[in-house]
Amino acid sequence: MTLSPVHVDTIAYLASAIADGVDDADHDDLAGTAWRDWLDPLHADGRTVLESLGDHELRRTAVEDAALAERPFETSHGVDSGTLNPTSFRNGLVLDVAQAAMGAEPTDLDLHGGRSIVVTVHANDATVVFPDVPDGWMPYDGGSSERRVLKVPRSRRFADEMVHELALSLAESHHARKHLDRGVVDDLLVLDGPLYPKRLLNWATRDRELREVAHGETVQEAVETYVRLVESCIERDVPVLGFVKNPTSGFITRTLDRKGIEAPWPDDAALFTRLLERRADGDRGDDAITFTSWLRSRGGSDRPLASDGDALGVERRLADARRYEVTYMHVYEPREDVLFKVEAPAAFTADADTRDRLTRQVVSEIAAEAGPPKPVAKADELAGIGVGETESLRRKFEERFDSRHLRTYDDVRWGDDES
Repeated sequence: MTLSPVHVDTIAYLASAIADGVDDADHDDLAGTAWRDWLDPLHADGRTVLESLGDHELRRTAVEDAALAERPFETSHGVDSGTLNPTSFRNGLVLDVAQAAMGAEPTDLDLHGGRSIVVTVHANDATVVFPDVPDGWMPYDGGSSERRVLKVPRSRRFADEMVHELALSLAESHHARKHLDRGVVDDLLVLDGPLYPKRLLNWATRDRELREVAHGETVQEAVETYVRLVESCIERDVPVLGFVKNPTSGFITRTLDRKGIEAPWPDDAALFTRLLERRADGDRGDDAITFTSWLRSRGGSDRPLASDGDALGVERRLADARRYEVTYMHVYEPREDVLFKVEAPAAFTADADTRDRLTRQVVSEIAAEAGPPKPVAKADELAGIGVGETESLRRKFEERFDSRHLRTYDDVRWGDDES
């Protein structure tokens, strides 16, 4: 035991002292004011960065009614990718491994076995080459799966971030697009995460080194795969959603701050949670799913795919660039007290009927599962790389590289069983 009762009581006392200086009684009214008066539309730098699609309203439906409601889409498919996490070796290499998997509802066991695996590698030595590694994707496991090795741009400061984000993005987008092109998905496709690779898109506005990488071939390829995926979905009339389990954007609250409106919330998720969690009587209930209407977003990490954005140099083949724009809704799940964000291309949500069908599908699945839609949960489970698998993979890499991976004290502290 690291904290005795006296220390716990002391911490609680300090928390009480802090709480005495915080009065959030008016935050509910402020959240409501933000929704009614400031977010439809929201302007920044002479642009409309947020506006409603259709009615601008907050909605509520009983959990039980939503869970039992008939769903507009008979089948749905979810895609997710999981990673080993960046691993450094004593020979100077840094690598990560991502595997993407697809879950289906109803279940399709043959489909669940396929994988798209990407190994991303960073070498500080510019002369390092991999002559025995084929370029591009290679099939294996009887053609049901594909694999690829990708050397990422050099960066001493951002090597871990690069190998991680590029592996995740390329594995997921490739797996989704491959199955879409094969005709496996014919009703609804749900990505576990945002519609476009937002962390890669954010590199364009960060450190100079990352800005240069963001406009390079490697990142452009990853972004292009998502853009082509969206185009394929539009051409096939198969709606695609991005289901964000942990929304982290702070664009709205930052924009309000710049306008002189003191937003008390740490990020946008806190604002929307405050907006959706309370019933009319002011109490939090667990008997109803609450959600927003759909919003069109052209700011922050969504700006590159706005109609006036540059898409990081990726060509958009549809004549109307507005069809690529990100639209989203927020859904609050009361039993677990969590907020989800659901994204879709404007090509689908601009149509009122399709927008309504997507809303009913997502709200019903969240109500039934008290969490993400079932195909997303299946994909998440399939794509995960467990602790034991991680250690096994690291040992195999050590054998092949004839080089130990760089251990840290956390490996010792948290039970790395390496002797």
